[in-house]
Amino acid sequence: MSIHDLKPRYTIREATIKDCDLINSLAWEAFPATYQAILTPEQIEYMMHWMYDEANLLRQMTEEGHVYFIIYVEDEPAGYVSVRPEDAGVFHLEKIYVLPDFQGCHCGSALFRHAVAYVRRICPEARAIELNVNRQNPALGFYRRMGMRIDREGDFDIGNGFYMNDYIMRLEL
Repeated sequence: MSIHDLKPRYTIREATIKDCDLINSLAWEAFPATYQAILTPEQIEYMMHWMYDEANLLRQMTEEGHVYFIIYVEDEPAGYVSVRPEDAGVFHLEKIYVLPDFQGCHCGSALFRHAVAYVRRICPEARAIELNVNRQNPALGFYRRMGMRIDREGDFDIGNGFYMNDYIMRLEL
């Protein structure tokens, strides 16, 4: 019997700076698996350090306004999401990843709904949530099912000769 055969019990909690190591560990499992067919191993390695080194996670949480949430399935960490204020009334869903073993268990939709509820709770006047998603990412269908639409696209130089080739998707609140 697998986790997919059960109706899993989810819990989602807000991460603290003490969770930087856990988020880093989850990211090293989820991020490369997500992008192995889209990005080169060199770009994955570069992006992992750029986004997920513990010092960078700490800076995101303490200086840049990122709030992380970790989802647990039967007390096992299964994924994470982060959200931050971007402009007046607009928040940015920075990261949403589920470990490969938990994909298909609705962890992603639970994290997404939790992030939306969080934004509505802390900022009732919020107008929208946006996110960047690689134009080749199969998660595009997931985001559409969650009510997002492609608003625009961009190619973002992230350094070291690498680019993020993204759609910017938007959910009107």
